[in-house]
Amino acid sequence: MVGALDEGKITEYFRNKSVLITGSTGFLGKILVEKILRVQPDVKKIYLPVRAADAAAAKRRVETEVVGKELFGLLREKHGDGFDSFIEEKIVPLAGDVMREGFGVDRETLRELRVAEELNVIVNGAATTNFYERYDVALDVNVAGVRHMCDFARWCPNLEVLLHVSTAYVAGEKQGLVQERPFRHGETLMEGTHLDIDVEVRLAKDLKKQMQADGVDDPKAERKALKELGLSRARHFGWPNTYVFTKSMGEMMLGQMMRGGEVPVVIVRPSIITSVQNDPLPGWIEGTRTIDAILIGYAKQNLSCFLADLDLTMDVMPGDMVVNAMMAAMVAHASPSQSAMVKKTKPQHEEPPETPPSVYHVSSSLRHPAPYAVLYRTGIRYFEENPRVGADGRPVRTRKVRFLSTIASFHLFMVLKYRLPLELLHLLSIICCGLFGLATLYHDLARKYRFVMQLVDLYGPFSLFKGCFDDVNLNKLRLAMAEEGATGDGLFNFDPRTIDWDEYFYRVHIPGVMKYVLK
Repeated sequence: MVGALDEGKITEYFRNKSVLITGSTGFLGKILVEKILRVQPDVKKIYLPVRAADAAAAKRRVETEVVGKELFGLLREKHGDGFDSFIEEKIVPLAGDVMREGFGVDRETLRELRVAEELNVIVNGAATTNFYERYDVALDVNVAGVRHMCDFARWCPNLEVLLHVSTAYVAGEKQGLVQERPFRHGETLMEGTHLDIDVEVRLAKDLKKQMQADGVDDPKAERKALKELGLSRARHFGWPNTYVFTKSMGEMMLGQMMRGGEVPVVIVRPSIITSVQNDPLPGWIEGTRTIDAILIGYAKQNLSCFLADLDLTMDVMPGDMVVNAMMAAMVAHASPSQSAMVKKTKPQHEEPPETPPSVYHVSSSLRHPAPYAVLYRTGIRYFEENPRVGADGRPVRTRKVRFLSTIASFHLFMVLKYRLPLELLHLLSIICCGLFGLATLYHDLARKYRFVMQLVDLYGPFSLFKGCFDDVNLNKLRLAMAEEGATGDGLFNFDPRTIDWDEYFYRVHIPGVMKYVLK
């Protein structure tokens, strides 16, 4: 239940707390680690399970992939020569694997560090975000990883809150207002179907066994078959790709395993996460978001058309605002006294009450929508004033891009502009018996064409998404902050209405993509 919140309460909550964060090497994970350390240097410990062979490798990975990033520059400046010792005191890298029991961390290490006994907060941010991931891998990370986290949480007597990072696009291709509510176990987006997670896991295992029995030992063939299986199962149940399908299953797994209500469970569903808007480093970003494909293609001048409706809303939230919302939600729901009381007084034979997770859409489409036209016009403005330099040393002339607002129109455009000339090249190659390198050229261009069409198939539902994410729960958090006098420029601001989208994209996000992504 959300009570009064303010910056002091959020900051003070993390004093002397032990926090475990999975996915710390990812974009959002780094921002969260940095924020906690910066606003509350008296946090007790931050445990970071990372995939590594041993403790030394885990330490090196955290040093290079987390705290060694430019994002930590402000914190490094604050602590000066004492930065390394501060990090060593507060951060505990753990060699492991989220796909395994106990995060894959050696049992002896867990006992020595008393991780389970010490933990107060678990943040599960680990995920594979590949839309076209192998089904077995996506199930291992996005579903089995949640199961292992829940199992581990049951061994943590002082755990006060568990926060799981999902995505707003578990809604699939829904139109209209998408509500902040948890999935029912077995719920699907396709009428007349029912989802059984155990069956899905067996399907992936059975396919691998069948391929082995058939003597298929080609890793590429296995990878392709498992990718196709994931995509077909996702679409059978109404989801557009393997990523959002398995993230939905992860939410169901979380709700099912933690339904006893002993530990408050929070699900945060961000929309498209963009570069840091404010602190600690405006414009900082890692990885390529769907909307950034437009910017990168445009910057390289190899983008003549793109699938997007400029009038549709691109639901985006800066990464620092997402983390601010996560921290506010953790503090709002953390309940140490209630947790201890329930564990002591609840009879062993009593069925646990149904306590669904609290869901928060961290999104902008309802409160302060930004159409794709904002990205396009700020992109034109930016590249006209900051032209890219070509290989010949001359400024690259800014060209306009053709936007196609339906998948059908995009397919037609691609057929007329690329497919037909490609087939003519194929015919010429046959006539010339493959001489002059025509056969090689044809196969190379045909492969690129298929790749583009596959991208459209996977990303089309997102670029043409017509839903609007309700954020009534998140707004209650905002109102609780407002009642305590927090302003839009505060340390934990997550109100998209405080953003001037044109200024943000022109002065912050686009320069950030150019600097940190398109190096």
